[in-house]
Amino acid sequence: MAAHRHSHLWPGVPLALGAAVLFGISTPLSKLLLGSIDPQLLAGILYLGAGIGLAGIHLGRGVFGIPAAEAPLRKADLTWLAAAILFGGLAGPLLLMLGLARTQATFASLLLNLEGLATLAIAWLVFGENVDRRLLLGAMAIVAGAALLSWGDRGAAIGTGAIYIALACIAWGIDNNLTRKLSSADPVTIAMTKGIAAGTVNVAVAQWRGVSVPAGDALLAAAALGFIAVGVSLVLFVSALRRLGTARTGAYFSIAPFVGAVVAIALLHDPVTWQLLLAGGLMGTGVWLHITERHIHEHEHEPLEHEHAHIHDAHHRHSHEGPVSEPHAHWHRHIPMRHKHTHYPDLHHRHPHG
Repeated sequence: MAAHRHSHLWPGVPLALGAAVLFGISTPLSKLLLGSIDPQLLAGILYLGAGIGLAGIHLGRGVFGIPAAEAPLRKADLTWLAAAILFGGLAGPLLLMLGLARTQATFASLLLNLEGLATLAIAWLVFGENVDRRLLLGAMAIVAGAALLSWGDRGAAIGTGAIYIALACIAWGIDNNLTRKLSSADPVTIAMTKGIAAGTVNVAVAQWRGVSVPAGDALLAAAALGFIAVGVSLVLFVSALRRLGTARTGAYFSIAPFVGAVVAIALLHDPVTWQLLLAGGLMGTGVWLHITERHIHEHEHEPLEHEHAHIHDAHHRHSHEGPVSEPHAHWHRHIPMRHKHTHYPDLHHRHPHG
């Protein structure tokens, strides 16, 4: 029991929360950069910065002889990756920057709560992931907190900016569920490929439109922000997906808008109001409901063949020739088994529930 709790909550939950914090800070900081950079060009630079930075890490592993414990991308993954790049790398960032240019950073950050709802809804309704009452109550508490924060905010009126951000959230909700299909592969490779491909396209289109290149310091700041808040965040997010599933990773990731709102308020010197404190309590309650969820029942595993990074645990009981480091990746077969333990809809638990 303890081993399974360790392998899912740790490091799955910290990975998802780390991804949320890094992505959350990107909205208010991007708002500052929009003063000197075109929205589409900024979207491209952010993702190019992520891709190039992660490419350096990827190449560095080879230069220093660090063994790759992760499974590589395969030909069958390319369709899912292309769709994820389209929705998550091209459409999502562009729509967010267009919306952010037309609304306040605090409101934009809070509206990004729709990404978690879109992710959860698609995982539940389209891909059949189990979403229980506790998870739904947690999501409702987080959304209630966001609604309370925006209550009475003149910038919260529905307009073009809000529509762009809502569409970005839907695009990222689709992307999150598509990326789940790739989560057994190396997260650095996935994020690197998405960043370079999507970033190059948005930068190229912006240049074709005649957008001027920003000053060197703004360009460097945007690329650095992209590496940290997009690249590293995406690596953490993909790593969490394989351990927690899409719905639960999206639930933990729902703190990102709150982080963004707090940072935006700090940067804009807005006062800390009773609404902020009460909303923080609601969001904290929602995250607590997600973190303390325990999903346990007797279940049966069908025979399964796949490739991913793993250690020899209750689901991996195969033998090797010679010494093996932990974790390691290779193509392996799971024998049928029936057992009971705490688990989440990860790589080995994808059974639906009513």
